[in-house]
Amino acid sequence: MRLRDFFLLVLVCVIWALSNVVSRIVVGQWMVPPLFFAAVRFAVVMLATLPWLLPMPRPAWRMIVVGMLMGGGNFAVLFLGLRTVTPSMAAIVVQSSVPITTLLSVVLLGERIHWRRGLGIALALAGVLIVVWQPGLQLSAGVLYILGAAFAGSLGAVLMKQMEEVPAIRLQAWVGLTSLLPLALFSWGFEHHQIDLALRHGWHFGVAIAFSALVVSVGAHTVYYSLIKRYEANLIAPLTLLTPLFTIALGYFITHDRLDARMLLGAAIALIGVLIVALRRSKAPVAEAAEHG
Repeated sequence: MRLRDFFLLVLVCVIWALSNVVSRIVVGQWMVPPLFFAAVRFAVVMLATLPWLLPMPRPAWRMIVVGMLMGGGNFAVLFLGLRTVTPSMAAIVVQSSVPITTLLSVVLLGERIHWRRGLGIALALAGVLIVVWQPGLQLSAGVLYILGAAFAGSLGAVLMKQMEEVPAIRLQAWVGLTSLLPLALFSWGFEHHQIDLALRHGWHFGVAIAFSALVVSVGAHTVYYSLIKRYEANLIAPLTLLTPLFTIALGYFITHDRLDARMLLGAAIALIGVLIVALRRSKAPVAEAAEHG
């Protein structure tokens, strides 16, 4: 992976970490209905990316499936989980997408996992587990929601890998479009007092929506889509293990969450694993450089 792309992915992980905190505040503290929050978010995404909507990527069915998985299937379920799960725990549980993406990329894309990358993935996962492990951890409903979001995002990412000719910003436009209608319908059918709860927080809610839609979705996710189209899915997925580490750091500085030696040790091990994954040399570096140039 090019150094520039590596630092871009690091920036994406920082933005995602901040998004975890913001989303938890919106749906967990302000009690804005999560499906409504997701629907408004993707309405803004669709409007912001409307100039890039056409022509529709082909095949149409794949684009619709990818859009619903990466958009509503991922974020709506994630927001449901964030009502009862802390941002740090959610960020950790979402990292189950690493082995899920790896397995799906091997089965659906025919990718291979070399031993160095496998070692890096193992170290990264071990470091994350050291950071968050608490005796008696149970799979609550919130955790199950987060696991569902991880699976949806992983499957969407692997299917997106098979649409390499589509510009990342157009993929984002269709994610917004295909997610908006089902989210709006589900919110209308199952949630109540959505607008009143949102308006109660005035411009703060507007800032949260602008950040979630424009900075996270249009910005960070478009960069992520471009990277996952450029590199193997099982290379990009392990690097996103930086997200829970940044989430814990932001929690420490913003909300004064606990930070101890165990967390620092786990973070160090995870970062070593991430670097091994990022710096693993290809067997054909010249061909890889030509392909990605």
